[in-house]
Amino acid sequence: MRIHCKIVVIAVCFGVFLLLYFFGGNAADDPPLKEVEEDNYFPKFSGLRNNVASKLTKKTLDELHIPHKQPLTYRKVSKVSSRGGNAIAKSRQRSDMGVGRPASKRTRAEEVMHLAVVACGNRLDETLTMVKSALLFSIKSIKFHIFAEDPLTSQFEKGFLFQLSQWPHAITNKFQYSIYPITFSVGNAEEWKKLFKPCAAQRLFLPVILKDVDSLLYVDTDVLFLRPMDDMWSFLKAFNTTQLAAMAPEHEIPKIGWYSRFARHPFYGVTGVNSGVMLMNLTRIRSTLFKNSMITSGLSWEDLLHPLYQKYKNHITWGDQDLLNIIFHYNSECLYTFPCQWNYRPDHCMYGSNCKGAEEEGVSILHGNRGVYHDDKQPAFKVVYDAIHEYPFEDNLFQSLFYPLQTKFLDTVNTLCGRIPQVFLKQVEKSMRTVYEKKVVRHVRPPPK
Repeated sequence: MRIHCKIVVIAVCFGVFLLLYFFGGNAADDPPLKEVEEDNYFPKFSGLRNNVASKLTKKTLDELHIPHKQPLTYRKVSKVSSRGGNAIAKSRQRSDMGVGRPASKRTRAEEVMHLAVVACGNRLDETLTMVKSALLFSIKSIKFHIFAEDPLTSQFEKGFLFQLSQWPHAITNKFQYSIYPITFSVGNAEEWKKLFKPCAAQRLFLPVILKDVDSLLYVDTDVLFLRPMDDMWSFLKAFNTTQLAAMAPEHEIPKIGWYSRFARHPFYGVTGVNSGVMLMNLTRIRSTLFKNSMITSGLSWEDLLHPLYQKYKNHITWGDQDLLNIIFHYNSECLYTFPCQWNYRPDHCMYGSNCKGAEEEGVSILHGNRGVYHDDKQPAFKVVYDAIHEYPFEDNLFQSLFYPLQTKFLDTVNTLCGRIPQVFLKQVEKSMRTVYEKKVVRHVRPPPK
């Protein structure tokens, strides 16, 4: 009898053990990866898609710091409106359904990049194309600060609403915008508006107006991003303890540079700097006293602007850019200079190629000053502008953007700037591949060990 009882007890215990093992083992299994939206930029039959997916080996995943056992998780990015200063209540909030970026321990505020542009006159279409280029390859979210004169504010709002209805959720979910009126905190507003080009002097007052913004990238309306804005944003980390702004040289060769030949005022360095692309740490600018030629003590940024203009207004040609050159002539330790490929202009190729960085790495930011996007003087610049302007976001990047761009460049090879097409195309192709690889790595479940 005792033997029978022992056998029964052992059988029951063994059965309980099996049940616990069975249910416990299943519960510990990894859940399947959640399905994600189909990639419209690179369809399934794309050769590049297959090529990248085939490279998702254990070594590749190790290099990208992706764990092999845990599935990738996603979070939805909610929109937060941040209207400050004199902003018109134009911030667009989005709460559309969709897959966000990979979850991160950093806060939402740390992930947002700030980009400012000033638009007066007939600049609506050009500004929207610039915005489109910034969103095309960017990784982190972007907050756009758009300064426009009164007649343009309603046009910008209608333009953005129309574009938002046309662009895919993956794009509209990662940007916000605010529209501001043109304002000048010191001096005569009408006089500032007429300085060089209409409203261009507004950029000088960004540190004063955007008091809640720590860092900012300012660009002219005729700028196009050919690689992620994130890469330009990373220059902020390269600043030393005294640097508070970054610009590219006005020219690479002093003997043909404008400032080195014609300037009647102090300027930065040997060739001066171009302010069409200007990265700023606004917090540092607001807290710095700037050396100057007017008084022995330093002046704050806001207090410096008007007396500086009054002293040099009869000697400056390029308006606010000349004032910035004067400021950084006396405060050279405050300026970081980035290479010419980050502000590539017709001057870098119309007199012969003189931007070595662009020849080696390709153009990162294209600056079509001199109106070259809208005439036939430099067709290479116009080809890039037209391709981005006409690109429908939902379509395959290579089929609808890169291949037409490559084909149209054949018509420009006999022009001064078009004879080196790799300068214009190299970074675009690289950025497209980077965008796609990030999509594949995020969307494909890592293989088992």
